[in-house]
Amino acid sequence: MKKHIIIALLSCFSLALNAQTKYHDAASFPLYGKISDNTETRYERLPVSIKIECRPPVWNLGKNTAGLAVRFRTNSKNISAKWTLLGNVEMSHMTGVGVRGLDLYCLKDGKWHFVNIAKPKDKENKVTIISNMKGEEREYILYLPLYDGVTNLEIGIDSLSSIYQPHIESPVRAKPVIYYGTSISQGGCASRPGMAHTNILSRMLNREFINLGFSGNGQLDNEIAEIMTGSDASLFVLDFMPNVNVKLIQDKAEKFFTTLRSKSPEVPILFIENPIFPFLDFDLVAKKNVEDKNAALRLFFKSLVKRGEKNIYLLSSEKLIGLDGEATVDGIHFTDLGFERYAKNLYPVLKSKMKK
Repeated sequence: MKKHIIIALLSCFSLALNAQTKYHDAASFPLYGKISDNTETRYERLPVSIKIECRPPVWNLGKNTAGLAVRFRTNSKNISAKWTLLGNVEMSHMTGVGVRGLDLYCLKDGKWHFVNIAKPKDKENKVTIISNMKGEEREYILYLPLYDGVTNLEIGIDSLSSIYQPHIESPVRAKPVIYYGTSISQGGCASRPGMAHTNILSRMLNREFINLGFSGNGQLDNEIAEIMTGSDASLFVLDFMPNVNVKLIQDKAEKFFTTLRSKSPEVPILFIENPIFPFLDFDLVAKKNVEDKNAALRLFFKSLVKRGEKNIYLLSSEKLIGLDGEATVDGIHFTDLGFERYAKNLYPVLKSKMKK
């Protein structure tokens, strides 16, 4: 009888040990999606070298962790996270998970599969993401918030398990795609970080993406063109049209392009027209503005072709989010359906244009 009691106690003790969570600083693991490591803090997007000349809204949006993700490997049966937010931002047209939560994926049979989310509760958060797994070694990627910043991040695993550097390079880091744009490019309004189209495309193409989407501020700031040329990119995607008008295209597109081309002469450049938003069927003034902007972009692109520029491409956005009007939250910003459609339509174009 006494022997059975001792065995039972030992079993309970073993279970208790397994139930404990040990947290590891995510700074020990690779951080994907950064254009430079010379930032003020680890979890932000813009190098400190441009802080003085950068417009304040762009600089502040650079503190958002859109496109950043941590890669690791573990054999833990349970995975948790602790993270501290920079601002604890709330948005009326976007989920809290998309704005300030975390999103975990696992590599299975060579493809990334969604595991679960970490729901934000406050500025400081501690959440169990997934429990009761097999306990076999697997590769993971943890996407960071799209519209908030992170000042600290820890990954929790079972105390008797191990966490390692990733063994597989996925997505491939050499020659990243650098994607410049607007609030949509930043991820508005994906329900969770992994559903932003840049993250979807990164998984589809197995290539690191640098997300340089700045909500309301994709306005052809030359400082951003300067930093884009600092990486050995496979492709520059310029998806800025919702944030500019005809005059901005006429005044700033040439300098932005020339900066890119002067320092990265061989990198293909893809321009994307302004999406045909569903509300344009009803707002005729907005429809005319978009038509005028797209016409101005086409005219600029023709001027580049005429003077002999190579490796430049222009993509019509007429059908990129479908024609049924169901791809947005508010007539402009994409739902997950919109992002999925956008990514699937961009995929063959990006794949064919990327520099090998």
